[in-house]
Amino acid sequence: MLFLALVVAVAGGLVRDLLIGAVPPAAIADWHAFALAMAGGLVTFFGYPLVRALRRPVLLLDAIGLGLFAVTGAEKALLYGIDPVMAAVLGMISGIGGGMVRDVLAGEVPSVLRTDIYAVAALVAGGVVALGYALDLPPAWSMLAGAALCIFLRVMAIFYGWHAPVAPWRSDER
Repeated sequence: MLFLALVVAVAGGLVRDLLIGAVPPAAIADWHAFALAMAGGLVTFFGYPLVRALRRPVLLLDAIGLGLFAVTGAEKALLYGIDPVMAAVLGMISGIGGGMVRDVLAGEVPSVLRTDIYAVAALVAGGVVALGYALDLPPAWSMLAGAALCIFLRVMAIFYGWHAPVAPWRSDER
């Protein structure tokens, strides 16, 4: 459980940092990310009945975290001179990477590969930051706007069942 908590906390940012050349990656440069991951893992482990009972608020907190990780990931990529389009993609990776690795390690199909609006919301957040950069807007404005739009999309997906489009064919058809 604690290992999965660590993976969720650091994998997306770790991949981003390695891809942009920010070494050592921020997630392992000091102990803060490790301590936060361990605390979160312990709270979830011992307080799981409460976490499960508070499913909707936890999903809202997850949406906020997704937005914040996506915009900070895109902004960091831009600061390292990455092209704005790819910075948006790296923002998305920062937001969704940990959950994807966790799901794979747990033997599940990553939730972001299903139809839920998750990766799309993170990509939109990174895209807003990249657009703000291209338009020479203050980073704080585009980061706030990107995070807000990401959170909005996730909340709408959670409460109204919004889904990304799926292919009209099934994998078992030939």
